[in-house]
Amino acid sequence: MPKQTTRPRALIRALVLVVAVTFGATPPSHAEWQDPLLQEVLSRSLDQSSSFDDEFEAEVWLVDMSARLARFIKDPELRLQLLKMIHFEASKVELQPELVLALIQTESAFDQYAVSSAGAQGLMQIMPFWKDVIGRNQDNLIKIQTNLRYGCTILSFYLEKEKGNLTRALARYNGSLGKTWYPERVLNNWERHWVVN
Repeated sequence: MPKQTTRPRALIRALVLVVAVTFGATPPSHAEWQDPLLQEVLSRSLDQSSSFDDEFEAEVWLVDMSARLARFIKDPELRLQLLKMIHFEASKVELQPELVLALIQTESAFDQYAVSSAGAQGLMQIMPFWKDVIGRNQDNLIKIQTNLRYGCTILSFYLEKEKGNLTRALARYNGSLGKTWYPERVLNNWERHWVVN
């Protein structure tokens, strides 16, 4: 079980602001820090988080990413729930959660109910044929946890298949192997919006 540490809220706020300013991220607004709903939800999320090394790391990451995600998802509770799931599913298959955030931005702009003209579904735009491939026809690809599990597992598989070549793995994910337009979009979104230095 990870060691739980307690740090004053003022120290956490100061650290997040320093990190955000130092690395060019947009720091959470003062109003967002003072939002009692965000504080309550963040506290609950931290208690339930199992993919972070410690509470402090979890709080810093969740607050930082929540501020970045706010332009896509207005509700702070929904943002934190989604971020927690993304962190868990990505970490489980050794992907960087920020890469998964960039992929989701590229694929669906964080629209859980997105369906492409080709029939790909959900946040990570999973093609329904995958359910047949693994023999789980009952799975609902619109369900966030299911969608993330499929998407992260598929991307991790392609990354291993391509011996760590992220450009080729992303092109495989999109079904555009041999072309670079899709990987470039994902990597551009990652660098511009989600990378943590």
